[in-house]
Amino acid sequence: MAKTRVVVVDDSALVRSLLSAIIDRQPDMECVGTAADPLVAREMIRSLNPDVITLDVEMPRMDGIDFLAKLMRLRPTPVVMVSTLTERGADVTLRALELGAVDFVAKPKVGVADGLRLLADDITDKVRVAAQATLRRPPSAATKAAEAARPAAPMSALGRLSTEKIVFIGASTGGTEATKEVLTQLPPDCPAIVITQHMPAGFTRSYAARLDGLCRIRVAEARDGERILPGHAYIAPGGVQHLSVERSGANYIARLTESEPVNRHRPSVEVLFGSAARVVGPNALGIMLTGMGADGARAMKDMRDAGSYNLVQDEASCVVFGMPREAIVAGAAHEVLPLSQIATRLIERLRSTAGMSHNRV
Repeated sequence: MAKTRVVVVDDSALVRSLLSAIIDRQPDMECVGTAADPLVAREMIRSLNPDVITLDVEMPRMDGIDFLAKLMRLRPTPVVMVSTLTERGADVTLRALELGAVDFVAKPKVGVADGLRLLADDITDKVRVAAQATLRRPPSAATKAAEAARPAAPMSALGRLSTEKIVFIGASTGGTEATKEVLTQLPPDCPAIVITQHMPAGFTRSYAARLDGLCRIRVAEARDGERILPGHAYIAPGGVQHLSVERSGANYIARLTESEPVNRHRPSVEVLFGSAARVVGPNALGIMLTGMGADGARAMKDMRDAGSYNLVQDEASCVVFGMPREAIVAGAAHEVLPLSQIATRLIERLRSTAGMSHNRV
């Protein structure tokens, strides 16, 4: 079997050495070259034609974001970003995902050598996923201009349709952009939305703030015990706590717990969707978006058995079809749709079930 060929781009000689050693220890991949800056990397990529690139964010002569934008335009290649666990690092990493990077690894600010060694399995897993991922090319300037010029679709109010319903979204690799596409199409009075997106600690706050500035609904990291309200989206804090939903009298509330990882993840989609099945039942709507693995598939089937209506992203529009595929195999999906149609279908489903909310105590 041919090995996955990786080029490492990082201005730190230590990081280059560590990453290349981590990659070379894997039987199915090899580091075919390292570069200290994007200008050296440009020639190396041209001559070596790697399967995957690991790319530092902050480098001399040209930063990783500028290089990534040029790479995705001229020579699209799967990229795993190597970013820092800082607020600025989170913001820049989210920009990299917008530009088409498949995933990212967050290296610690101190103790980089030990930190990267601890992350070795995570790094190599993400390189494997990137090698198989469907690249999502960013829209061209002409496409953006055409979209900006097109009149926005009128959004008639959902009103009372939103008060009892809750939308549950699960996503992993590729999910930051997929979730953004769904949320930006929703009206300000849509039902409450709760989201588990696989992300490390320190990144979901920046992600929520970015979405809050783009969406008609309010978006924030979930807080333990807060009431879940229509017109709001709540994102599980990355890498730290599971998010679930509980009933408190007439209200739903968010519950955050630091219990053990589930399916190797914390937060886990399985935990969130499991609470949807137990607590929300037929008032839940489930959405499974792009991601690696099977996290959430069984619990999404439990949601369906409890009366939820479930939408699953189709293979053609996924960066990675793992989680949606497993949900389909489990019998959890009512409909399998392109990403671009999910928000519209969600609103149609809400309208078609007007007056059918189930009061649960």
